[in-house]
Amino acid sequence: MSDLHMVVPAGGSGTRLWPLSRAANPKFLHALTGTDRSLLQATFDRLAPLCTAQNLLVVTGVAHATSVARQLPELPERNILVEPFARDSCAAIALAAAVIEERSPGGVMASFAADHLIADTAAFSDVVRDALAGARDGKLMTIGITPTRPETGYGYLQLSAPAVAGQRQQVLEFKEKPTYAVATEYVDSGEYLWNASMFLWRTEVFLAELAARRPDVHDPVREIARAWDTPAQEAVLGELWPTIPKVAVEYAVMEPAAAEGKVATVPGDFGWNDIGDFETLGELLGVDIDGGGRVVDVSGARPPVVVVDGDGVIAVPCSSRVIATLGVRDLIVVDTADAVLVCRRDRAQDIKKLTELLREKGHAAHV
Repeated sequence: MSDLHMVVPAGGSGTRLWPLSRAANPKFLHALTGTDRSLLQATFDRLAPLCTAQNLLVVTGVAHATSVARQLPELPERNILVEPFARDSCAAIALAAAVIEERSPGGVMASFAADHLIADTAAFSDVVRDALAGARDGKLMTIGITPTRPETGYGYLQLSAPAVAGQRQQVLEFKEKPTYAVATEYVDSGEYLWNASMFLWRTEVFLAELAARRPDVHDPVREIARAWDTPAQEAVLGELWPTIPKVAVEYAVMEPAAAEGKVATVPGDFGWNDIGDFETLGELLGVDIDGGGRVVDVSGARPPVVVVDGDGVIAVPCSSRVIATLGVRDLIVVDTADAVLVCRRDRAQDIKKLTELLREKGHAAHV
């Protein structure tokens, strides 16, 4: 598949995993895979059998470019596309698509986030191959995840009929994160998949849709891409990147295209997880300890954790200090060198609010 190019958007700061994940050291650089490989490295490992390193691109920010290069020494330097600052997913994905179109006109592009965990890589590869057939036919493809439960933290894809494994189906609409009652209806119907922002398309098809719908993104990105591998790259990037509006690719292209019947999906059932919060991290990587707790050891330092008369305590030690709890239940405790988080488990999705408040109060260095 010499025309296939893989793109890995590696941005964001994983604020729901603060203080483990920081703006300067986000979750995709951490080994949250149950191995010594980071999420980014695990993403590279599962894409490598489908695409050569010469055809794999990572889109990341200035603060992370050196770490990305260090973690992925197999990746050519020219394949790390560095954004001056984040402009949301549409700009990042469009930049990659435009650079690929300049380097390899008529290519096929597949985009997979750097911070997802996938248990069954063989099943993942099979689904990608099924979706690629639709992309080569000119469809804007997405891989939807077969839901395992009513989940309020994810968006959904509404299908034209109940999902069938291995079968391409039309996407009618992208749905926002629902209430629990609505999510239950979605899952029970069998006609909805989780939206994991996994996209596949011919670059020329995507760019044409972008040009028709959001020229304010398309036009500067195409001009930047034309200058990308030339001496003018930095000057053009510095001039035009700030003019690009912040917008998600779903809003800019995929949602309106779905309304016109141009988006299709293949269901994926390969043990996907985005490790979006400490509740999920505890479920996936936690180890039970006496006293009513689970420990997530992501540092390898194995500092002591003592839970006495507890119930449902999740402890994430990231320093050399002892974590000890007495008579508490359903708490998350995260200890790092310069910040400690104590949070009720049912508020795990709201940790982002803390990071916003810290910035407002002048503590951005700790975020």
